[in-house]
Amino acid sequence: MSARPVKHSLTLRGHRTSVSLEPEFWAAFRAIAGSTGTPINALAAQIDAERGTDLGLASAIRLHVLRHYRAAAEKGAR
Repeated sequence: MSARPVKHSLTLRGHRTSVSLEPEFWAAFRAIAGSTGTPINALAAQIDAERGTDLGLASAIRLHVLRHYRAAAEKGAR
């Protein structure tokens, strides 16, 4: 596992921004976007719109990835 996050550029509602994510989280985020057929910028914009003001975008993406895979694991355990 990589110890250092890497900056990635995104466009949210026409505005450029960047998030720093560990390579494993970025790969998982891209995999989720691909599996749902959602462009990565659209998924990031959706997460951004749903997060509270107390949570940064990178943290919100990490939590989205975690929740996605937890839900998949729970579904598979049934």
